Amino acid sequence: MTASPSLRRGTRIALLYAMFAAISMAANIGAQEALLRVVGQVGHAIALSVLFGTGVGLAVKYVLDKRYIFRYQTRGMAHDGRTFLLYALMGVATTVIFWVFEFGFQAVFGTREMRYLGGVIGLGIGYVTKYGLDKRFVFRD
Repeated sequence: MTASPSLRRGTRIALLYAMFAAISMAANIGAQEALLRVVGQVGHAIALSVLFGTGVGLAVKYVLDKRYIFRYQTRGMAHDGRTFLLYALMGVATTVIFWVFEFGFQAVFGTREMRYLGGVIGLGIGYVTKYGLDKRFVFRD
């Protein structure tokens, strides 16, 4: 028995979305680590690195989601800017989830590795939530 076309499409999208989430997580964590290697662990370096990584991960995920998950065509730079802004706004709550996990793991365990593990867990929870928000509010006409 073969799966229906809609089930196959749903499975394909779920796999792509998970792969893009992993790419975005790697970009996020990689950007954090790169920034910390440049500025060191002084002052508010960790908070700055988390903010920087969040921005890098957001931009990577937006490009991948728009093109491959939602197959969304913007009508010029202004429309793309508005779409990105809405995409980013939908990510505010999910970013809070991510930051709570990352900073929470840092506070509890006090190591870089555990902070990144918390970040990955928070990002995973956030991405599942964000897919539904994006589908409903961002990538529609």
